[in-house]
Amino acid sequence: MTVSSPPDVIVIGAGAAGLFTAIAAGKRGRRVLVIDHAPEAGRKILISGGGRCNFTNVDAQPARYLSTNPHFCISALRRYTPRDFLDLVERHGIAWHEKKLGQLFCDNSARDILAMLLNEAADAGVEPALDCAVTGVRRADGGFVLETARGQLTAPRLVVATGGLSIPKMGATDFAHRLARQFGLDMVRPRPGLVPFTFTPRDLARTQGLSGVALDAVVRAGPIGSKGAAFREALLITHRGLSGPSILQASSYWQPGQPITVDLTPDLDLAEHLKAAKRARPNAELKTILGDVLPRRFADRLCGEGAPNGEKGGEVESRPLRDLSDKSLAAVGEMLRRWTVVPAGTEGYRTAEVTVGGIDTNELSSKTLEAKKVPGLHFVGEAVDVTGWLGGYNFQWAWSSGWVAGQAV
Repeated sequence: MTVSSPPDVIVIGAGAAGLFTAIAAGKRGRRVLVIDHAPEAGRKILISGGGRCNFTNVDAQPARYLSTNPHFCISALRRYTPRDFLDLVERHGIAWHEKKLGQLFCDNSARDILAMLLNEAADAGVEPALDCAVTGVRRADGGFVLETARGQLTAPRLVVATGGLSIPKMGATDFAHRLARQFGLDMVRPRPGLVPFTFTPRDLARTQGLSGVALDAVVRAGPIGSKGAAFREALLITHRGLSGPSILQASSYWQPGQPITVDLTPDLDLAEHLKAAKRARPNAELKTILGDVLPRRFADRLCGEGAPNGEKGGEVESRPLRDLSDKSLAAVGEMLRRWTVVPAGTEGYRTAEVTVGGIDTNELSSKTLEAKKVPGLHFVGEAVDVTGWLGGYNFQWAWSSGWVAGQAV
């Protein structure tokens, strides 16, 4: 491969974190080469946010990131903030809006964000080399030698921004993880995050015929009272298990074998509601009252009706309210406040939006993202054991980690 001049920095990965690292370094006068095995830059940017790119979150605070070292991300997030990135967006005249929960989206298209990054990179003198797979990396003469599909490259500084394992059809690989191991860096076991759950046959029977039903719910991974996080957003029943924003959020905290607990009536004391309904409408069936506060299909299935094959048997028995004691109604209310399933697993990296885990942050400087054991080698973005919530947090980590690395290379 022929480059215009020997680079000071090579960035592997032309996604969000890689491009932003290159821009930050280029603006400092560094000669930067960005290489990627894909034929075009920013492919995951283009599919994000339903094609409108949820490019940051105004509430991107450290507490909303998962890591074995929860303090690691503080420095980067404070040094390059959501406001900093929004200023850049506005300088480029990109129309945006806040959708909900601090999530910022493009009004038009994710292509606006990618075009902004590519223009910034060009203005900073960043040189791209796409459709260029890296087949080997080694240290030599105080720098790094890369073997690529287009020849050998060398640079004193190397930034790895190749992401994690999520969405392999978009080109995701374990390159960053393999390279980290090659250089003796510890890893936190990677696993899919922000991913739908799959059900056991038993739990599929509980939700048979309910695919497509959505509920407003609070979802918690792990037992009630355990450490973790609870998320209130939409929950969606699928033909294989559960999805929707609240489920995706909880999945990042979930461990195999753990239950998930769902409050299906977060704005209502259902036990008291049922007791009041018994006094006001004693002849009404329990399923009728439940159908007033839950999707009708869900209420019917809960009471043993609505299965496609006509099978009976539900989680509660529907009888006229007058025939149910207050204690029984309270039990129904409690059951729906703590509706519990143990997922069989997740849909895996195929549909996961992020990879939880990755390169152990104890191996990296929080101020520069440089490997402590390997001077000149930096890892940024999803490759690192820092994973944000759903809603723009992972893009902000890409911008913040890329920016601080770009100040150091």
